[in-house]
Amino acid sequence: MAYSVGIFIFDNVEVLDFAGPYEVFTTASRVFNKTASSPENLAFEVFTVGKTKQSIYARAGLKLHPDYSITSHPTPDLLLIPGGVVTKELEDNDIVSWIRSTSSHTTITASICTGAFLLAKAGLLESKSSITHWEDIDDLRAMFPTLHVKENRRWVDEGNIVTSAGISAGIDMSLHLVERLMGRELALQTAKQMEFDWIQNVPLLS
Repeated sequence: MAYSVGIFIFDNVEVLDFAGPYEVFTTASRVFNKTASSPENLAFEVFTVGKTKQSIYARAGLKLHPDYSITSHPTPDLLLIPGGVVTKELEDNDIVSWIRSTSSHTTITASICTGAFLLAKAGLLESKSSITHWEDIDDLRAMFPTLHVKENRRWVDEGNIVTSAGISAGIDMSLHLVERLMGRELALQTAKQMEFDWIQNVPLLS
């Protein structure tokens, strides 16, 4: 059975924050399918979720159509919260509550870039190490002073909660999640198929 991957999208979402992971997980499924016992087998089934199903505009104006709304969608095994301009979303109790409640049913909830602010707002980063875009680390610490915010990491894996640094780091983190869920060989072959130089994480120092 495939892992379901839900990616939240919203107005002013950073394009590579969601599109990079989308490419990783869908490419991993294509690579996996080449050697699967059944041609219908998939490693991951990926879908997008918006607050509603109305079109949204990513940063720089890319128009997107969510597959589902936060009130009606499949339960994801992996929930991805990308970043971008998240000011409006941080003040939206419906979105914050949805992230919190949905995360209680996921295997992994992960953020990319400033998506970490939304995880923090939902209370998911308490007592955990985390990371965000280098430009936003000071703001994350100031807004949520009890958090353990790291620097100089591509991602921080705390088991059921994983956060990545900015933008392209979300691709590195997603490959790491492919490795966690489906094995290192599939992650390496996915990076090769994408012709992507996967930056491995450095050991996390306390």
